[in-house]
Amino acid sequence: MAGSLAVLLATAVAAVSHGAVPRRAGAPSLVARPLHRTVVLRAAPGGKPLVRLGRRGPLGESPVFGVVGVRGRWVEVTSEALSNGHFGWVEFGRDVALRSTAWRLRVSLARRELFVLHNGRVARTITVAIGAAASPTPSGRFAIAEKLFGSFGPPYGCCILALTAQQPRLPAGWDRSKTYYVAIHGGSGQGSAVSAGCLHASDADLRYLMRTIPVGTAVQITR
Repeated sequence: MAGSLAVLLATAVAAVSHGAVPRRAGAPSLVARPLHRTVVLRAAPGGKPLVRLGRRGPLGESPVFGVVGVRGRWVEVTSEALSNGHFGWVEFGRDVALRSTAWRLRVSLARRELFVLHNGRVARTITVAIGAAASPTPSGRFAIAEKLFGSFGPPYGCCILALTAQQPRLPAGWDRSKTYYVAIHGGSGQGSAVSAGCLHASDADLRYLMRTIPVGTAVQITR
């Protein structure tokens, strides 16, 4: 592995591990893109396969992974194909290519705020609605899986940023045979706990996120 890549990986690991605050303001996070039509996520470096993804992931777009750990040439990634708290391993250079991004998102459920970080510094603070008591927003390490523009109606606003997070605690009446994903989208109740698990932001904040935050950006949700 080239020395510059090793330094990049080591710096990124410090930034993404356990949701710690980056030691350096410029610490990057990493985004992994598959090099081939299919990619296998493994339980450990070189370990047994967990899932094989094709050109389209579970949300319908080409898979892009947020990196949460590194071990040698292997990178640990979050994917919407895996349940919350579970990650897969892919090999740099064989399975995926890597790029760095200066952006990351942190969500404080207690404060009901989303912090947009650029090079480790808060660039914008967004007040959001979070999940209600019966359908709480899950905490953990996730990533932006997909960005959608369109006319989705008042409940969703101008646009949607889907996360790799799944919602295991569904509101009454929802179809429990389906998998539902957490997203950042429009809606009411900013500053309150009123949603089915998603984060509600204003249209102005959503448009800012859509033009600023790349797919694959790390998202840390804390209680």
